[in-house]
Amino acid sequence: MASVARRVRRRRQLEGWKSLPWKNIQKSVFRLQKRIYQAASKNEVKRVHDLQRLLLRSWSARCLAVRRVTQDNRGKRTAGVDGLASLTPHQRMRMVGDLRNLTVHTPAPLRRVYIPKPGKKEMRGLSIPTMFDRALQALVKLALEPEWEARFEPNSYGFRPGRSPHDAIGSIFNFVRLKPKYALDADITQCFDRISHDVILDKLHTIQPIERLVRGWLKAGILDHGEMIFPEAGTAQGGPLSPLLANVALHGLETAVCEAAPSSLSRIIFLVRVAGCHYMVGSSTITGDAVRLDTIAVFRTGGGSR
Repeated sequence: MASVARRVRRRRQLEGWKSLPWKNIQKSVFRLQKRIYQAASKNEVKRVHDLQRLLLRSWSARCLAVRRVTQDNRGKRTAGVDGLASLTPHQRMRMVGDLRNLTVHTPAPLRRVYIPKPGKKEMRGLSIPTMFDRALQALVKLALEPEWEARFEPNSYGFRPGRSPHDAIGSIFNFVRLKPKYALDADITQCFDRISHDVILDKLHTIQPIERLVRGWLKAGILDHGEMIFPEAGTAQGGPLSPLLANVALHGLETAVCEAAPSSLSRIIFLVRVAGCHYMVGSSTITGDAVRLDTIAVFRTGGGSR
């Protein structure tokens, strides 16, 4: 009888999670995000912060964050230092409730795993947060992303909703198709590992609960083969929030190039950025100037070393 009762209870829990009105939940979160985007577009900072607090407390946003981390994400089966790789429907519902306690949570250390780089013998290190920290990062991302989508430069294409590297290719093609141009392909070496923590926190200029959490995630130790490492710079690859933080740190690169360039040169430079890779396009006479301006701009935006 006890086993029958357990099976009935599991079925009810599963049906409860699956029967949530997901379309209505997504619409509710999207409406809040749209209001944040509109307020950020009008530079209404106080209203943006008020709406972000509202979204963090939203039951719909918490449900969506848990679903994305535990079901939708491609790396949902990867465990953090707690060893938790999957959740039952009952545990997902309990996590939704736990996400309300933002002020008492202390980010846990990250677990370092290595994966091969595509087409290379090198290995890329990923730092995996715990399941709860990943859900919390997804929730914070829901609040921060619409604000920064209203601010990001138009020629930034990496890790942004509705954009892809193919859009960057199309943008460059439209600029060069009528007249031959010179293109400079630049890459920030170990972009994610060298971003300044202070630059990220200064640029975010966000509400206290989010700032405290982001600071904790940036400063959290990394468990690498039994050794605890505390990085002084960089945002760990492996969490849902890391790509957005990298974009925030590199925001302003195009503006910095234009400000560093002489007035005659700034009119003929076209810059496209895809995460840590960026491309400067112009006439063939700007080769030396482009390299100099690109280096200046990277350091001005706090993007790390070349």
